[in-house]
Amino acid sequence: MAKPFLIAEWRKLILANYEIDPKVLEPYLPVGTELDFWQKKCYVSLVGFMFLNTTVKGIKVPGHVNFEEVNLRFYVKRTDESGEVKRGVVFIKEIVPKPMITFVANKLFKEHYETLAMNHLWEEKENTRTVKYVWYKENRENSISVEADKEAQEMLSNSKEFFITEHYWGYSKGKNNTSNEYEVKHPIWQVYPVKKAVINVDYGLTYGDEFEFLNHHQPASVMLAEGSEISVGNKRIIS
Repeated sequence: MAKPFLIAEWRKLILANYEIDPKVLEPYLPVGTELDFWQKKCYVSLVGFMFLNTTVKGIKVPGHVNFEEVNLRFYVKRTDESGEVKRGVVFIKEIVPKPMITFVANKLFKEHYETLAMNHLWEEKENTRTVKYVWYKENRENSISVEADKEAQEMLSNSKEFFITEHYWGYSKGKNNTSNEYEVKHPIWQVYPVKKAVINVDYGLTYGDEFEFLNHHQPASVMLAEGSEISVGNKRIIS
């Protein structure tokens, strides 16, 4: 069995989930995928988290082991040749503070990474956990932050939280009417009940004019997941 391309921990994931018109996302659909809905609604999520203990092909690259990521993603599914339904995500853009990560991800996985200055805050006080991720685009500070319960709890299998987090495949557009598919493995995550969320983001500046309307919308839900160790498999080309 081939070794995973990447092994890391994804920790303290903030996920702000917006209902969205499916027509906005259709131009971003990779070949062979279709939009995945929860209770007949389509969602896009702003996700901020930490990469920790990162290894690529078993190697820890100095200066690229622990770092922030913020991405905008949506949810798809694909029925493969055997009839298995694979539920996955497509990224509009992923922001990281490391140029080498941007180069490798865009080159090998045909993703849409951008390198920007970033920082984060993790803080615990009595019964409250504060998590915040910050990035800077054209001198504009953007951030997403939550205050949540200190103790995590299990997700319900029929919940929106479960739908949002339980997508185990990644898809991107490839060359000549193909798509790239890769598997992401992780256990079911626990979540911290969120008490307060603050989103200070220029979506148009960060993700393009077609997402500027999110500046004026409140998310349908905001989650804080603990995360876990994850593995990302090698890319497979599908058509």
